[in-house]
Amino acid sequence: MSTAAAETSSRYLDAAATAPLRTEARAAVLAVLDERQANPSSVHSPGHRARASVDAARVEIASAFGAMPAEVVFTSGGTEANNLAILGLALANPRGRHLVTTPIEHPSVLESCRYLERVMGFALTILRVDDRGRVDPAEAEAAIRTDTTLVSVGLANAEIGTVQAVPEIAAAAHARGALVHTDAVQAAASLPVGFGGAGASAWPGSDVDAMTIASHKFGGPQGAGALLVRRGLALEPVLHGGGQERGLRPGTENVAAIAGFAAAVRAHREEGVGSRALALGSSRDALISRLLAEIPGAHLTGDPQERLPGHASFVIRG
Repeated sequence: MSTAAAETSSRYLDAAATAPLRTEARAAVLAVLDERQANPSSVHSPGHRARASVDAARVEIASAFGAMPAEVVFTSGGTEANNLAILGLALANPRGRHLVTTPIEHPSVLESCRYLERVMGFALTILRVDDRGRVDPAEAEAAIRTDTTLVSVGLANAEIGTVQAVPEIAAAAHARGALVHTDAVQAAASLPVGFGGAGASAWPGSDVDAMTIASHKFGGPQGAGALLVRRGLALEPVLHGGGQERGLRPGTENVAAIAGFAAAVRAHREEGVGSRALALGSSRDALISRLLAEIPGAHLTGDPQERLPGHASFVIRG
């Protein structure tokens, strides 16, 4: 079979890693690239137009997640946003030097925590997960100490699809004075996730202090992401340079990618996240049932119910 024929007959099933680029996102990227590009920090007219594109994207993404525009910090993607959340919150809000996370976080979360442990002298508690990849909220609550600065638990795991009880964990952490971050990169494009607070139409009670999202999970371009962080919270920059993103993330903004990010989020939300999740969940369940029935030695990983709607993960003996 020729390469072209193989590509025509194939089905792309790796959207959990990167979703196919949406036509709306591509159009938004090209609209920026086709104009005379300018630095959004410049004071001339092209610079003002670039700044307007970034500002409009900030408003769009804030609205989609029930946040305020001032709570959106653009980054180069989920990894940078997670680094900024862990390092930035822990160093700027040092009520103590203790962190709590899980063993199944994205490496950008785990390695940031380990950096603080190794280099900055923080204590680190890594919570146990059960055989379905679930954190027991009671164990998370018991791990929070008087000197716990930050609890970071991802909303859903990218490998096995398990969704965590982040609202319960966040409530317990806040009751003890600790800040809460969730890596929602994998969940935000699959579930009706919100940032909490007024206007959030989504995840009930997910009142976290910081949340990470990434463009390419929504069908936007790679290389763009955002950290949503509560207005008024101190955040220590990880990078140092100019005053972009209110001094929290220096460096000239990637205007085209940010515009594509916002367009993808808007298109994704207009489709109706809840109805899309129901349709995906039905197909997912049919796939799981048939594969387990027809492939000897197949074992489903992750939680059978509390899992991402478009996610199926198996271990096959041998």
